[in-house]
Amino acid sequence: MELSGQIIKTKALELGFSYCGFAKAKQLEQDRDFFTSYLNENRNAGLHYLERNPDIRTDPQLLIKGTQTVIGLLLNYYPAEILPEEDNFIISKYAYGKDYHKVLKERSQALIRFICGENKDVKAKAFVDSGPVLEKAWGRYCGLGWTGKNTLLINPERGSFHFIAIILTNLKLEPDLPEGDHCGTCHRCMDSCPTGALEVPYVLNPSKCIAYLTIHGKENIPEEFANNLHNRIYGCDICQDVCPYNQFAEMHTLPEFLPPERLKMMRKKDWLQLSSEEFNYLFKESAIYRIGYEKLLNNIQDAAKSHSE
Repeated sequence: MELSGQIIKTKALELGFSYCGFAKAKQLEQDRDFFTSYLNENRNAGLHYLERNPDIRTDPQLLIKGTQTVIGLLLNYYPAEILPEEDNFIISKYAYGKDYHKVLKERSQALIRFICGENKDVKAKAFVDSGPVLEKAWGRYCGLGWTGKNTLLINPERGSFHFIAIILTNLKLEPDLPEGDHCGTCHRCMDSCPTGALEVPYVLNPSKCIAYLTIHGKENIPEEFANNLHNRIYGCDICQDVCPYNQFAEMHTLPEFLPPERLKMMRKKDWLQLSSEEFNYLFKESAIYRIGYEKLLNNIQDAAKSHSE
């Protein structure tokens, strides 16, 4: 069977992906210039891995020789039920269930097996927040959405609550049209960020971002930001929750992303008494497990002392 782009897209949807698009593998000159300026201005805060392989990040053909097509995939994670926020600490919606890296990688590998089939000449490799790949930029070129003023990929039909997977392949496929910017004059995300991390449109200052501070920050959260956590202890979502396009968010149906029953029962007093054993029990398969018990406990204590509600 000769694979067409439509056949691959149909298979991607069968595997649970929400959207699939294609882009011609090329050097991303405009994104390279933006990325270089971003690094030169030290806007990556403690995300030092971004400083490695800058040329490869903007040219997939340098990453994998012979790459012809970039396949972009979105997987919806918007929950049918938001965890209670009253008398509670808040975790980002993407972390309710199992670690998305594993879930997306499994589905991406299944799509690769379908694409390659018995043809040994067809090669493909998947990336899920792994390797020097600009996922959001490629999502834009694949026609899956645009990079919003909150720096997240926004799909015009279903908003931004999606995970992104990228596949590089030597299979030549008809590219989709890139998605244009639809933010217009809206700046709700910038106005709503409690720590002012969105200093200018389309540029995030990670050192002020609640998601960065509660997940990637190695030091204690600075007091000026700890006082504005709004009960967040892992991730944030505020700039997504206020985005008009997320009123069209569709509830996912994936059992892997459902929260454990115990997590749904947690309230502030339970978080404040969280033991390392319960941390392991609750989050052993979650992305939260990556930050470790001590980091989460520090976040909980900072949020408990916060002046914001």
